[in-house]
Amino acid sequence: MRKLLRDFYDRYFHDEESIILIILLVVGLAVLLLLGGVLAPLIAAIIIAYLMQGLVEILLRYGLSPRLSFASVYTVFVGLFLLLLLYLIPRVFNQLRRLVDELPNLLNQAQSAMMLLPENYPSVFTEQQVRQFMAGIGGELGSFGQTVLQYSLASLPSIFSWIIFIVLVPILVFFVMKDRDQLILWAGNFLPRNRPLMRRIWQEMDQQISNYVRGKVLEIIVVGVVAYILFLVLGINYALLLSVLIGLSVIVPYIGATVVTVPVAAVAYVQWGIGGEFYTTLIAYMILQIIDGNVLVPVIFSEAVNLHPVAIIAAVLVFGGLWGLAGVFFAIPLATFIKAIINAWPSRVSALDNDSA
Repeated sequence: MRKLLRDFYDRYFHDEESIILIILLVVGLAVLLLLGGVLAPLIAAIIIAYLMQGLVEILLRYGLSPRLSFASVYTVFVGLFLLLLLYLIPRVFNQLRRLVDELPNLLNQAQSAMMLLPENYPSVFTEQQVRQFMAGIGGELGSFGQTVLQYSLASLPSIFSWIIFIVLVPILVFFVMKDRDQLILWAGNFLPRNRPLMRRIWQEMDQQISNYVRGKVLEIIVVGVVAYILFLVLGINYALLLSVLIGLSVIVPYIGATVVTVPVAAVAYVQWGIGGEFYTTLIAYMILQIIDGNVLVPVIFSEAVNLHPVAIIAAVLVFGGLWGLAGVFFAIPLATFIKAIINAWPSRVSALDNDSA
């Protein structure tokens, strides 16, 4: 056993940089797990500043000065932040509150519609089965309402934390973008001067993660806006709420669109029943998803992240369980980061093979 551990150590930890890197990874993971909530504004500001740096570099290539490029990009960020905070989120919550208030009426309408199933399909459904099914849904909705009420009461102390988060993030983004070079130089002082492994990992990650996250944000906006316009034309209730759900569903590949199909179909069914409007809504939603998967995604993600679907779903489950929605959003970049570390990690065996070749 001791020889096995020694061989493993000699194979993967034979140089100083690999040991330093594993220590940094362990310390970084521990900080995220223990202090992630406290450092959430700083982490969010660093991620936002990193993503917006690409826009700054684009403006620099077009001949704008560094100060003007920074001011332009930061102004766009503040505008979008205020639009999200003052317009989109309040309207979405208003529609969500209205939906919760109307749940009893929606349930009665759904029950009346479903009671027609035994008449139309007597060989498939019975009246007793429909009544049992509706009674089960009513019980689930009642427990859901109690859970929402308990969560709302328990989350009252966190309102102050959210206010701090909203105030601090724009301020921190400003200073992180403004003093980017000084912060990178300061962080580099804690790393070894000769760090080829870290440079290889960063070069592989920088292009893929930045393109993926920026592309995913753009995909969320495009899909959400198109869905909202589509639902307004169709006249479906809770159009903004459903379009936000559809936009966020692209975060989780393979399963997000399938899950969001349920509320879209439920709202359309309660509003119109089984008919032309219901089928039109579902067909339009399916066409939107097909265009997103076969046209929008290939255009936006020119350099696709080469991960197996099983790895993507496993990453979503693991990081989503650790950090919630933020973990789901960054699951693929984090999985790509882990893959880059594995590919770039030095191995004495591979080094010997290269020397012999």
